[in-house]
Amino acid sequence: MTRALVVTTINSPNKILRELADGAHAHGIRFLVIGDTKTPAGFDLRHAEYLSIEDQVRRYPHFCSVLPTKHYARKNVGYLVALSEGATEIQETDDDNIPYASFWNPLPEQFPVEAIGQDQSSPWFNVYARFTTAHIWPRGYPLQFLQTNGAPPRQSVSKLTRAWIAQGLANENPDVDAVFRLTQDLPLNFEERQPVLLDSGVWCPFNSQNTLFRREAFPLLYLPSKCSFRMTDIWRSFIAQRCLWEMGEGVVFHAATVYQERNEHDLLRDFADEVPGYLLNDKIRLALEKCHLDRQDVLRNLTLCYEALVQDELLPKEELPIVAAWCREFEKQTKKN
Repeated sequence: MTRALVVTTINSPNKILRELADGAHAHGIRFLVIGDTKTPAGFDLRHAEYLSIEDQVRRYPHFCSVLPTKHYARKNVGYLVALSEGATEIQETDDDNIPYASFWNPLPEQFPVEAIGQDQSSPWFNVYARFTTAHIWPRGYPLQFLQTNGAPPRQSVSKLTRAWIAQGLANENPDVDAVFRLTQDLPLNFEERQPVLLDSGVWCPFNSQNTLFRREAFPLLYLPSKCSFRMTDIWRSFIAQRCLWEMGEGVVFHAATVYQERNEHDLLRDFADEVPGYLLNDKIRLALEKCHLDRQDVLRNLTLCYEALVQDELLPKEELPIVAAWCREFEKQTKKN
C-alpha cells in the first residue's frame, strides 16, 4: 500500500504540523499540505509538500476555477494530488491533532469488527457510546435522536472487513458539536476496544479529522463547498455511507489514534455554522435513503446523491458544477494511474 496524508491549514508550520511531517517521513508516507488565501506566504515545512493557491491553480486550473477559496474544501485538491501520485490509501487529519504511534500503523487487509445492524428504535446510532459510558455524541448527530441513546443495546455480530473507510476517534478534545461544548465538560478519553462497523441503513456521522480512505472509496473523498465549514465533512460522510452500502460495504470506527489540542474557536460562531446541520441532518438522511443508485459505479453514485440533495433543496444548485468538475478531474487522474 502507498499512503498519502493530507492536511489543509491557514497557519504557519506549528509543532503539530512538524510532528506530522516527521512522522510521515519516518513511515514512508507522502505528506501533502494544502494552503488557502490566509496561509502565510513563504510557508516552508521540512518533509512536507506544500501547495499554495497558485500551485493548486497551475495543477488543476479547471477544478480550481469553480472551487471556492477561504473554505475547508480546498482539501479536495490534496486528494487529487495524492491520487495522481499513485496513492492507494489517503489518510487525513487536521493541524491540531497530535498522532499517537498507532496513527502510523498500516490498516490490515482484513480485520475483525463488531458489526452493528439496523434497529427499529432509530435509524441513527451513536457510535461514541461503544467507546465510552459518558453522555457524548459526534458532531453531526441529529439532536432530536439523542434520547434514543438509552434504547436497548443494538444487536451485533463479529465479522471480518477490509474497511473502505476507517474513522479513528480523537482523545482529549473529541469531535463534538457546539451544543455539547457549551453545555458539557471536556477533556474525555475513549476506551480501547474492538472496531465497530455500521451495516447498511445504520447512520452515524464521521469527520475528516482522523480518517483513512482505501482506493475503492476515493471518489467519496469529495468535500462539498456550498455549505458551512462545520458541515462539509459531516454531509460528505452521509453521502459516503449511502454509497458504500450500495456496494455492500460500511464505515468502520476504531479507537483513538490522535489526541486534539484544539485550535482557538468561537463557540457561538461554531453554533451558527452548525445550525443548518441541526435542522437538516435527518432530512439529508431521508433524501439519500430514497435515492436510487448504481451498484457498480461509485463516482456516478456520488453525483446522484448530490443531485438528490439539490432536488430536495438541501444544497444549492451551485454545488453541482463543482461535483461535475471533481468527477472529470478524478476520472482524468484515474486514467493516468
